Amino acid sequence: MRPGRRRRAACVPQVTTDSQSPRVDPLEDLIVDAVWVEKGSEPGSRQLVRERRASSAPPPSASDDVLRVLHVAKRFGGVVALRDINLQLRRGETLGLVGDNASGKSTLLKIIAGFQRPDAGQLVLRGAPVDLRSVDHARSLGIDCVYQDLALIDELSAAENIFLGRERVHRGVPLLARRLMRALAREALDDLGVRVDSLDVAVGRLSGGQRQAIAVARCMRSAAQIVLLDEPIAAMGHKEATAMLTVLSRLRERAPISMIFVAHNYGHVLNFCDRVNLVQDGCIALDKPTSKTSIEELTSW
Repeated sequence: MRPGRRRRAACVPQVTTDSQSPRVDPLEDLIVDAVWVEKGSEPGSRQLVRERRASSAPPPSASDDVLRVLHVAKRFGGVVALRDINLQLRRGETLGLVGDNASGKSTLLKIIAGFQRPDAGQLVLRGAPVDLRSVDHARSLGIDCVYQDLALIDELSAAENIFLGRERVHRGVPLLARRLMRALAREALDDLGVRVDSLDVAVGRLSGGQRQAIAVARCMRSAAQIVLLDEPIAAMGHKEATAMLTVLSRLRERAPISMIFVAHNYGHVLNFCDRVNLVQDGCIALDKPTSKTSIEELTSW
């Protein structure tokens, strides 16, 4: 499609533009301003549903910003996962990230974690632009992620999973320091208040809450300053979810760690997070402190 051409949304009959303040889609270079739908059968009977911002301004920078995501876009073939994401994370802040399924939340976290590269846009880490080349590169800069599937190996023990890819070895001898790793793993789980009777048992035999805690403990051992949590309580019952939120609160109290917390339960987000961003149509549609919004507002979009 040619630059400057008006975009017709597939789900509505017509897209109109505001000639005074056109916005340009950074991924497709298309102007998208307002979405109208037919209200009735009478000619001209249309209703403005919402203004769709194709290119939004980044939030103003602050001295305590540890991460800024500026105009990030990502597509997979013909599917646009992220259109124009602008986001900031402050030191010691827990940012909630909510939105419908397939809205791009997990894709955004994978970009910040270095697992995927954006097609457009830039990440700014502690005031300096950064091009994350890999997950290991992101970890070396203090960014770690607890993935939705946990990235645990069921056949390995808790200690082996906590040090997976970061194994300790004896000095001068290329042998694993298993006793040291078990001791450090026990220390990390104790700090989180999580009880695992045996660190030698395969994690596939542990409860969902214990498995989540092991994934969080792995982030602790990496000395991460930015922790990304991709739906850490999605598959848990009420009791396990409450216990995991307690674990995460303890993690927050140990050090000034910044978190991005992805969840579908808006109640958990409002209770646990300092601020919330709503992802819609590949953009941040809402950015508010959790104390100044509500479940009703979040679900009205």
